[in-house]
Amino acid sequence: MASGHGRDVAVRSPCADKVGKLNRYHHGAMVEVIAAIAGASISVAAMGAAGFSRKSDEAREAVIRLTSAVEHIATQLEVLHQDIKEDRRETFTRLSTVEQRVSKLEARPPSC
Repeated sequence: MASGHGRDVAVRSPCADKVGKLNRYHHGAMVEVIAAIAGASISVAAMGAAGFSRKSDEAREAVIRLTSAVEHIATQLEVLHQDIKEDRRETFTRLSTVEQRVSKLEARPPSC
């Protein structure tokens, strides 16, 4: 600083002005770069969330389809199980009747 007539006067060189402008330019450019990076990050995150949401919807639909298929199979197995029980009951009833007839035949004396 230079002193002149009782006042302090700041002396600036033309280089100092250029450096100040350059620093302000770099600061502004840095802010723009950071803003661009933040914008890109938000875009990528939004696209990822949309993709995740779509995949989540597809997975939910697949689970619903599989659940419906399993329930249908379970119902069909229950029907098949009932049919098998009825067939066994009929088979064992017939077998019992045949055994009774065989026992009666064995109890008779030979007719020769």
